[in-house]
Amino acid sequence: MERSLQSLFNEYGESHRNAVNVAVHWCAVPLIYFSVVGLLMCIPAPAYRYVDHYLWALLATGAVWVFYMQRSFSIAVGMAIFSAACVLAGRWLDIHAAWPLWAICLSIFVLAWIAQFIGHGVEGKKPSFLKDLLFLLIGPAWLMAKLYRRLGIAY
Repeated sequence: MERSLQSLFNEYGESHRNAVNVAVHWCAVPLIYFSVVGLLMCIPAPAYRYVDHYLWALLATGAVWVFYMQRSFSIAVGMAIFSAACVLAGRWLDIHAAWPLWAICLSIFVLAWIAQFIGHGVEGKKPSFLKDLLFLLIGPAWLMAKLYRRLGIAY
């Protein structure tokens, strides 16, 4: 049985009540999402007009968008905008950064996960994804929903 988005947010929120852990998540979750998109951008793919080696990142963010779309149109729109920003930022770094994109993204990924586990250590609760991998997709949407509530946008 498929759980509603709000029930997933409620369950996710149970291990995200401490202000320090929540603050860590506001920084680390978007950085992890970006770093995964960036790492996917580094995987070689068949050359297609306009997408080149970004094919895997575009396919993955498209699949994630479908996941969100099945649960909430407005969350899906927000996540599509954020995903596009990640691809554009990754592309900019790929072209202009002194380090290779994979090295930048791998560094961000490792540091952000260290921060996440420190935040959960402060919280005193295990990360939700250890119980259900679905929560790896719920974390970014949970933050998007918090942002929407602050802006008065329904989700």
